[in-house]
Order: sequence, then structure tokens, then C-alpha cells
Amino acid sequence: MSFSSESLTLILISLLAAVVNGALGYGFSSITVPVALIFYTNRILNPALVPVEIVVNCYVLLMNRASLPSVWRRVFPLLLGLIPGIIAGSFLLSRLNPGWIKLATYSLLLPLILLQAAGIRRPIRAEKALALPFGTGVGFLYSVTTISGPPMALMFNNQGYVKQEFRGALAMIRVAESFFTALAYYSLGLYSMQSARILWSIIPSVLLGIPIGSYMIHRINPESFRRICMSFDVWVVGFGLSKVLGDLQLIDTPFAFSVLVAAVLIDAWMLFVFFYRLPPKPEPREESNFGSSP
Repeated sequence: MSFSSESLTLILISLLAAVVNGALGYGFSSITVPVALIFYTNRILNPALVPVEIVVNCYVLLMNRASLPSVWRRVFPLLLGLIPGIIAGSFLLSRLNPGWIKLATYSLLLPLILLQAAGIRRPIRAEKALALPFGTGVGFLYSVTTISGPPMALMFNNQGYVKQEFRGALAMIRVAESFFTALAYYSLGLYSMQSARILWSIIPSVLLGIPIGSYMIHRINPESFRRICMSFDVWVVGFGLSKVLGDLQLIDTPFAFSVLVAAVLIDAWMLFVFFYRLPPKPEPREESNFGSSP
């Protein structure tokens, strides 16, 4: 069986994304979509990714089910807000020019990923009041791009969710948004044979990558791994934004790639600061021989 360069790239990037998702509990779409959009439009790509997201998110939810009793009350208003956002975003996806949707996707993602990479912590006191409109915005973003990890990770980190609660709350929202988005896409007739071919090409990568990621995360520093994954996202999104600005003739192509250069420079500085401040790994302490029996 021969693969085109587009198919091979999609298989490899979805494998990497599945490893990240298995390790962190999110990241499949935020890594797959920026690369895949170079070859496909959102209207073809999204319906292929959403069924995969349903399965992946259900798996993460199952693995973190112990935390659900402690987080579901905080998450419930967000779940309610998802529905109107998903309806509006799915409708726009079926109507708007694919090039402009790509531009909107990259333009929204780049600042969100940079904010997350910067490690900004600004706890929101009026969490209940913000939850419903925030959920609507997340639902809209997901239905248009299939990406919602960066804004939710930013929100939950700022609100002080501990690791298990973070993963459980994130999984609850992602199961709901992927399920409702799949229904919206079906009702709007967005599924096609092209989407089906993409879906079947990435399923093996997902089945292989998630267990690998779950295994790896127990043997590496989770924060360092997460930060490197975000850097990869910044570079890919910066490239995608530069390319679509040139394709839409909004900026001359050579100058459009100044966006990529700026994104890489900003991220490189934040990456340097992150690893410079990372506490050194303690050296193993040698046992003293004094007082030991021969």
C-alpha cells in the first residue's frame, strides 16, 4: 500500500498527538490540526477528528473517574454553555470560506498557546458568573477548529485545579463537546467520504500512541514534556498562520513569514526562561559507611 505525502504526514503527526494526549490528557487536536490544515480544510478535517476525539476523551474520562464527584458541580455550567457555542460554530463552519476559517483558527490558537506557555496565573474570583459564557466560547472554538485544550488548560490551571481534578474536569468537557459537535456536524451534512478516509488513516496511530504516552509520562518530567509540546504547537501554528496570510494575499509571502519568526523568537525566550528556572534534579545521596557492620 502506498501513501501520499499528505497521508503519511497525517499518520505521523496523529501518532505524535496521540502520545501527547495519552501523557497529558489533552493535546490531540491542538497538535494534529495545525499541521493537517496545511493539506486539508476545516470542513473536511473536523468531521474526521471529532469521532476520534469522542473515543479518546471517553478513555481519559474513564481513567480519571475518581475525581468526577469533586469537580462536576464546577464544570456543569461550562457544559451548559457549550451547546449554543457548538450550534453557532458548526453553522459557520458549513457556510464560511475555508481559507478564512483557517486564518481564524491559527489567529485564535497562537495567542492562547503563548499565554499558556508563559505560565500566567490569574485566578478568576467570579468563576460561576464566567462559566456559562466561557463554555459558549469554548464550544464555538471547538466546533470550528476541534481545539479547546489551550483555553481550558489556561482556565483550570488559573483556578487551582489539582492534577487529578484538572484531568477529570477537562475530560468531562471534552467528552460533551465532541459528542454534541458530532451531532451538529451530522445534522448539517458535514460528513463526507474524504473525511472518512482521513478518519480511517489515523485510527491506528491513536490506538498505538495513547498507551505509549501513558507509559512515558511516568518516566519523564511532565512539566518539561508539556512545555516542549507547546513549543512545537507555537512553531506549527506560526508557520500555518504565515502560510495562510500569504495564500489569502493579505501580506506578501516573504513578509508573511515574519509572523513565524516572531512566534519562534518569543517562544524560544519563554522556553529558555522555563528551563533556566526549572529546579535541578536532586542528586542521589550516597549512604555513609560509618557505623556500618563489616
